[in-house]
Amino acid sequence: MDTILNIALVQSPLIWEDPERNRHFFSERIDTIQKEVDLIVLPEMFHTGFTMDPQHIEHIEGAKTLDWMLDISQTKKAALVGSIPFYEHGHHTNRLFFVKPNGNYSWYDKRHTFTLAGEDKVYQAGKEKLIVNYKGFKICPLICYDLRFPVWARNSGDYEVLLYVANWPRPRITAWDTLLKARAIENMSYCIGVNRVGTDGVGHEYPGHSSVYDALGEQLVFSKEETILYTSLSQEHIRSSRSKLKFLEDRDNFNLIV
Repeated sequence: MDTILNIALVQSPLIWEDPERNRHFFSERIDTIQKEVDLIVLPEMFHTGFTMDPQHIEHIEGAKTLDWMLDISQTKKAALVGSIPFYEHGHHTNRLFFVKPNGNYSWYDKRHTFTLAGEDKVYQAGKEKLIVNYKGFKICPLICYDLRFPVWARNSGDYEVLLYVANWPRPRITAWDTLLKARAIENMSYCIGVNRVGTDGVGHEYPGHSSVYDALGEQLVFSKEETILYTSLSQEHIRSSRSKLKFLEDRDNFNLIV
């Protein structure tokens, strides 16, 4: 019997450096989801936009948004994932939370901080990957700039789903499209990418292009507009693809030292 994961990707604009208004906005958007879904994915830094001034945000906002995510997840009976600027132990991180309907949650701190924007000067980089077991799927969530580094995403843990949340700007959107497909093919996994739309507080434009690719690189959904995208992931697709095409068994063996 096949195991299916139904997902909703929320591709939206973000309100600059205003967590409360973004929480209200996403509450309304998520409330429009009438289909039964197992997982809802929001963009990177969904409660502020891609700010390099997290000191403008009260420290308590991270905890408030995590509480909001827990409430939404339990109400919708679906896991919720997205990243936010998070303050803890005297420093900021770009932290992704994966929140489950039962109240459990995990987090991942962005490994590759975006030096072009000075993110490395503001946010402390993470050192640990995260694999989440959910509804019979192993999911590896990563953040935006991580997409450019295939060694970090390498499928050494036999995950079935690779997931990226992002604020990926218009000038480099071809790289986004190309690398999402490449990560799916080389890791023989589904690859999900959720980007934002609109213009941020410092004038960068974001064209969407949220999409999902299957293990063979076929695109399942795609949009450039503000929208909610829906698709379903199949364990049987992963099993059959890896059974017929045993490319992962020919992986180079090495250990990554961080």
